[in-house]
Amino acid sequence: MKYKQELAKVLFEALNHEMQVNELEMLIEKPKNQLHGDLAFPCFAFAKVKRKSPNSIAQELSGKIQSAIFEKVEVAGAYLNIFLNKRLVSEDIITEIIEQKENYGALNIGNNRHVTIDMSSPNIAKPFSMGHLRSTVIGNALSFIVEKCGYRPIRINHIGDWGTQFGKLITAYKLWGEEEKVKRNPIKELLTLYIKFHDEAENDPELVEQGRSWFKKLEDGNEEALSLWQWFRDESLKEFSRIYELMNVQFDSFAGEAFYNDKMERVVQLLEENQLLVESDQAQVVELSDEGLPPCLIKKSDGATLYATRDLAAALYRKENYDFDLSLYVVGNEQSLHFKQLIAVLEKMGYHWAKNMVHIPFGMMLKDGKKMSTRKGKVVLLEEVLTESISMARHNIEEKNPNLTNKNAVAKQVGVGAVMFHDLKNFRMNDIEFSLEEMLRFEGETGPYVQYTYARACSILRKANWKVERAAQLSSASWEKEWKVVSMLTEFTNAIKRAYEQFDPSQIAKYIVDLAQAFNKYYGEVKILENGAQQQARLALVYSVTVVLKEGLRLLGIEAPEEM
Repeated sequence: MKYKQELAKVLFEALNHEMQVNELEMLIEKPKNQLHGDLAFPCFAFAKVKRKSPNSIAQELSGKIQSAIFEKVEVAGAYLNIFLNKRLVSEDIITEIIEQKENYGALNIGNNRHVTIDMSSPNIAKPFSMGHLRSTVIGNALSFIVEKCGYRPIRINHIGDWGTQFGKLITAYKLWGEEEKVKRNPIKELLTLYIKFHDEAENDPELVEQGRSWFKKLEDGNEEALSLWQWFRDESLKEFSRIYELMNVQFDSFAGEAFYNDKMERVVQLLEENQLLVESDQAQVVELSDEGLPPCLIKKSDGATLYATRDLAAALYRKENYDFDLSLYVVGNEQSLHFKQLIAVLEKMGYHWAKNMVHIPFGMMLKDGKKMSTRKGKVVLLEEVLTESISMARHNIEEKNPNLTNKNAVAKQVGVGAVMFHDLKNFRMNDIEFSLEEMLRFEGETGPYVQYTYARACSILRKANWKVERAAQLSSASWEKEWKVVSMLTEFTNAIKRAYEQFDPSQIAKYIVDLAQAFNKYYGEVKILENGAQQQARLALVYSVTVVLKEGLRLLGIEAPEEM
């Protein structure tokens, strides 16, 4: 990033201040082919003003691009191809990484301001399925990415612990449930009851009415309903906590839907005070036709509040309690309309901060091309996938490195990392077809491949007994063979910036795969441990790669074992 800035400053002078430095920097590209240089500048934007062809502008500018960090400048049509000074840049970047260590690549965009992240949010009394993996790992990675950019993340697990499904579940439990069975295996048994309710309800509409009736009792504070609800909630949270611990995912708040039960009446009052509530089919809504959206339903005809009312209360609570600069909602793509309505209603209420609320949608986890459904029992349990992945990682270790110490810890890091990376390497809006085989591959563009590359680099440093203090010996290297790896290291900050701007962790995942591939190619071509004038410089490069790979994995919520 800083070399782009340096080129932009030189161009600013060469172009007689015709365009601002930041505008020039945005025009600078990175060529796909390294033979075309390290940076490229297109001259099309100046043709109209200068009344010259872009090609001739490029020719004129080529003689004015002078700086110690630029080795040479070539003209290719309307483009200026700039080659960086390999020695200067390599020594600069490696010194910077060695000095900054895990802080390398950090950006101070956030100035310590708060970012709330609504993530994971599974439903109580339902199993933690592969469908919940996406919100959990995307939200977790974004929390580390915004932190790297200088913000203070607040991770909120908005648990689905309220709603009509609890009326259905209480009905099912009272009709067919057995206390001992639920105590023995709570989530599995509650899921069985929930599925049975929906199967039976297809032929018995009276069941649906009973479900509604029990939920109304729950809302009215009926003692039996509340007691069953609390039991279902406590048992579910115990199960969820075990899975979060396995994935090393932590939260600052578990305030779920029920937490806002006593905060919704205030929302209704505020909407009334602002004269925004209108009656429609005996329900109360906020009209959003001016915003090109359907009305936002606030209260049903029976007086029950809704999902939107609850989310309005949650938004107000989070602003008042956390004073967020940004509020992110990592929630599936199918909820896009809901969040457009939510933000529009808050803006109508006069809350200008609503524009800093961002819905971060993502595609679905599919099974055989179809959405997984708890209701129909078509569900793949996340804990089972993680357990199987860890078991496969352990098997691989036994085959390839039976003498490895702490095998179980490494198997957990690799197995869990494989599942998380498989999700995060995909652009979040893409649907992902669930495939255990694909997820658990230990070669190609996978988490284990990046982890293994990190472990390999650590092994080289151990064999050399290399210490950071020796890093001063850099000037003896030519940096020709190392340049592809160095060039990748310079891009880490850009990858972080893109991931933050696009709320897209796959930018980091793709970056560390590319860095791992560049390093493995270098490892195959160069005898790093061979004694000679360049050995210490090469080891300093290896160390720099370990720093960036480990930090890149950390930003995705994945651990980096030093041995595999």
